[in-house]
Formats: sequence, structure tokens, C-alpha cells
Amino acid sequence: AWRLWIEKRPMELMDDSVGDPGCPPDILRYIHIGLLCVQQRPEDRPNMSSVVLMLNSEKLLPEPRQPGFYTGGNNSTMTDSSSRNCDTYSLNEMSQSLFEAR
Repeated sequence: AWRLWIEKRPMELMDDSVGDPGCPPDILRYIHIGLLCVQQRPEDRPNMSSVVLMLNSEKLLPEPRQPGFYTGGNNSTMTDSSSRNCDTYSLNEMSQSLFEAR
């Protein structure tokens, strides 16, 4: 998503079979807000009340910064399973977080 955003091609994220193709401004806004929520520095991310306000208004949004998990690569640069390091803890290179209430 980040790569497509910085290359000015965020609509390529949308699956043509989902949603109304006549609403690109709404879709672009949702992508924009999503990128704001995953910025590398937590203090740059909007809180939930700000996200709700962003979703319900047409106010200009700040430009998102690079996400914390962006690797800069694409699928062609990924290693196949036979060449992975034995210390890898994830079979599919995805991370999972478990959240608990305070």
C-alpha cells in the first residue's frame, strides 16, 4: 500500500469486484487514513477519536509518513522457503500481535 501511495497509484489496491468504482475519493480517503494509522512513530499516528473525525469530515488530511513495517521490497525480492534462515520464527513472514486490556 505504501509503495503504491508514494508512486501515486493507490487505486491499484482496490479489487474491481468490491465496492462502487464511482467512489474513488472515498476510497482514497480510507487508504490515506489507514496509512496515517500505521506510521512508524506512534506519536505520529492519529488516535481513534481523530480517526472517527477524519472519516466523517472532508477536512484535508496530513501527508502520511512511512509505515513502521515497510520493507521496501516487492514479491520478487522475497526469498523462497528453501533459502530461509533456520532462526525464522514465522513460516509466512507475517507477524501477529496479541493485545490485552490494561
